[in-house]
Amino acid sequence: MATPITVVIRNQQYRIVAEEDEGYILACAEMVNKALDEALGGTTLSLADGAVLAAMNLADRCCKERQVTDNLRAQLKEALDENARLSKEMGDKRKRKPAAPKGEGE
Repeated sequence: MATPITVVIRNQQYRIVAEEDEGYILACAEMVNKALDEALGGTTLSLADGAVLAAMNLADRCCKERQVTDNLRAQLKEALDENARLSKEMGDKRKRKPAAPKGEGE
């Protein structure tokens, strides 16, 4: 169930209604505050321009993390495929292995 949570971003209160827990929403608000502080630090940008710059910086981080995640998924898929291939190869070798020689006189 969606719960209203109040966060403060750049000294302005915002009421957020979200399914996520309060800790998650507060962590997101902190990330936005930090991104705004970085974008506006030492500049004369307006809050609106700083918000756009902060959003671009956050989007950049998100896209880079997605690339890393996609790369890791591809590596994992390759490893799993190689594991499956080797398992099949081992099974095939076991099937082809000749039976142990029987004792003489049998």
